[in-house]
Amino acid sequence: MQNNVLILDFGSQYTQLIARRVRELNIYCEIHPFNKLPENLEEFKAVILSGSPFSVRAEDAPHPDLSNIRGKVPMLAVCYGAQYLAHFHGGKVEPSATREYGRANLSIIKDEEELFDAITENSQVWMSHSDTIKELPENGVRLASTHDVLNAAYRIDGEQTYAIQFHPEVYHSTDGKQLLENFLVKIAGVEQEWTPEAFVDLTVEDLKKQIGNEKVVLGLSGGVDSTVAAVLLNKAIGDNLYCIFVNNGLLRKNEFESVLDQYKDMGLNVKGVDASARFLDALKGISDPEEKRKTIGRSFIEVFDDEAHLLTDVKFLAQGTIYPDVIESISVNGPSATIKSHHNVGGLPDFMKLKVVEPLRMLFKDEVRRVGAEMGIDPELLGRHPFPGPGLAIRILGDITAEKVKVLQEVDYIFIQGLKDWNLYDKVWQAGAILLPVSSVGVMGDERTYEKVVALRAVESTDGMTADWVNLPYDFLQKTSNSIINKVKGVNRVVYDISSKPPATIEWE
Repeated sequence: MQNNVLILDFGSQYTQLIARRVRELNIYCEIHPFNKLPENLEEFKAVILSGSPFSVRAEDAPHPDLSNIRGKVPMLAVCYGAQYLAHFHGGKVEPSATREYGRANLSIIKDEEELFDAITENSQVWMSHSDTIKELPENGVRLASTHDVLNAAYRIDGEQTYAIQFHPEVYHSTDGKQLLENFLVKIAGVEQEWTPEAFVDLTVEDLKKQIGNEKVVLGLSGGVDSTVAAVLLNKAIGDNLYCIFVNNGLLRKNEFESVLDQYKDMGLNVKGVDASARFLDALKGISDPEEKRKTIGRSFIEVFDDEAHLLTDVKFLAQGTIYPDVIESISVNGPSATIKSHHNVGGLPDFMKLKVVEPLRMLFKDEVRRVGAEMGIDPELLGRHPFPGPGLAIRILGDITAEKVKVLQEVDYIFIQGLKDWNLYDKVWQAGAILLPVSSVGVMGDERTYEKVVALRAVESTDGMTADWVNLPYDFLQKTSNSIINKVKGVNRVVYDISSKPPATIEWE
């Protein structure tokens, strides 16, 4: 049995946070939909049941078969999971008189319970449910209460099964990480061995076994994910890795040249391909954002396929897919509604006939950076903001032209360089400018102008799943706005986007 943790997802908005908290304890975990249990259950040393937007009393409530887990593997049931165990195993779950949502404090904790080691009464927890457990399930033992919730936590006598009605994964639960550590390390005996060094060693070993002496082609973007993937692969297969960096004409100002320069001293075999004219021609007249993404993806595959054919006997395509891409592409209820297509999830067209290798598939963005640091990659590169695969095409609302791209490149350059000059760049997770499909009246030199509007966007986040807008200094915004309007011909108005994700997304398209 390995030191893995299984998280069963019932559709909670917090499921990814559970995984992140577990990973922060240097413990490896995987998220699987409750209705698609992994076949290799014997590899998991502990199981966590997530919360859910459903009520256990609803007809369409998630109803998993836990017969191969309960009583056999230590299990922690969170919120919906706790109510599920009660409702279907001799307890009683009823609607709360008032919705239990927000901060609460533990008022009673049962003595000498490992789950609450180093956690004291009055510890703050976060509630988020409209039902509550009125009666515990068969053999249930109450462990903790709050002022309004009698059965805030319980365990099943004779089993290593624990349940809590609050969310330990959110920051508002001040001792949530301690509780997770108590369950995973003290109760389940999971070893804390999931470190960047261990990941590098294990992944390089696995890549050698998976690829052997075959050749691999990788599309570099200049970003963190593809770079870390390339260095990992280079460690495993050396000269059998061929990296291609495609200029799609939608990169930032001078990015094609600067990225190629950046890779010169990294020992990677990189070829730069300028296909900007081909991409811009394919995008002519297209305004729909999903159609843009598909057109760019199709064009990239065509260019990439042409270049791959110049190499002989290539068998694998490497991608920088990371875990949030994978999570957002599956759903507990089957395929989820498409918000945006992920450019690197979903495989390849049949005609390419290449096997896919994704060495970062199970990592969150911050873990990718830690792995990169472990391998000695330049901190400046690792600290680079995420940049969308379709590039500036989805930051130009409406149709794409070379002129619009040039305008946005200049605006973006002023904004990003300004963040660096003001020592704000590393305080922002992602930033960029958006060219809006509207013009506004302005005055320059006593003359009326009617020119483009640009929006600036800067957010703070950990992995892009959620994000808050950054409160940039007014002096900085004023200086940046003046600089853009004075230096970029065709722009006479600058606005700042103060929307968070959700309900908005980070990119506008």
